[in-house]
Amino acid sequence: MREDKAVREFAVIGLFAGLMLALAATTGGLGGFVVAVLLGTVGVLAGLQLDGVIDVRAVVRSRNRG
Repeated sequence: MREDKAVREFAVIGLFAGLMLALAATTGGLGGFVVAVLLGTVGVLAGLQLDGVIDVRAVVRSRNRG
């Protein structure tokens, strides 16, 4: 169980970084909520990439092939 916690550390940091950026970029309302969700998602994806859980580059490469 300790390894699972260590593996997801960057994902949690990425999530909080994305949410903090969202707070800085938003002023409220529905648009602010959408921006917060998008930036949070980007943060989680970056963290999971750094953790080695997912490979974002493979997804982008497969889209470029056709």
